[in-house]
Amino acid sequence: MNLLLLQPQDFIDDQRVRLQGRRLQHLRCVHQAQTGDRLRVGLLDGLMGEGLITRLDSELAELEVQLSEPPPAKLPLSLLLALPRPKMLRRILQHCASLGVAKLILLNSYRVEKSYWQTPFLQPEVIRENLILGLEQARDTRLPQVQIEKRFKPFVEDRLPSLLDGRLGLLAHPGEYPECPRGIQQSALLAIGPEGGWIPYEVDKLIEAGLQPVQIGPRILRVETAVSSLIGRLF
Repeated sequence: MNLLLLQPQDFIDDQRVRLQGRRLQHLRCVHQAQTGDRLRVGLLDGLMGEGLITRLDSELAELEVQLSEPPPAKLPLSLLLALPRPKMLRRILQHCASLGVAKLILLNSYRVEKSYWQTPFLQPEVIRENLILGLEQARDTRLPQVQIEKRFKPFVEDRLPSLLDGRLGLLAHPGEYPECPRGIQQSALLAIGPEGGWIPYEVDKLIEAGLQPVQIGPRILRVETAVSSLIGRLF
């Protein structure tokens, strides 16, 4: 936790917060913080600043906070991702929040097992919890937007073209395609398939919607590795 992320309900007045639970235990056991220490803090979806610990014991922590700094800018990126395996989903949510992805769209695909859609990791409170862990790691406060799309064809035909308006659309897929660009300066939408890749029908539909197929070499990467590699390459 490189940033103590606060929520509106933590405030007991305009400049004082009271914490319990996971964040209290992290302060005591990981940071080994003490009364009088100063920490980096931020308000969820708000400003960042500094907090002075005025009380810290086994029951609660109280801090005086001053928030005046904007969080880091989000990447101008929407990530379209075939729903990954549940255990991998948790890590990817955290990675996306840490890397500054503005929007994450989780999409169905032929190679996405139906059981994946039943995972409790797709519950809104669990998604939010993992995004918060990523924000704390990266010292950011603004949650990415997460959109869930269970029907491939209606989404790609009806909604994807409007999402691509004015954006560079890229489809990451192994094959004889141009190399993925580096260091782009424009807003983009990047599509990454499941572990087994998009099937040919899906590739064709995504290209018809306006995505340009690109590749990053002959190696087949795990989804979480591809996410980090491609975002790092683009931005």
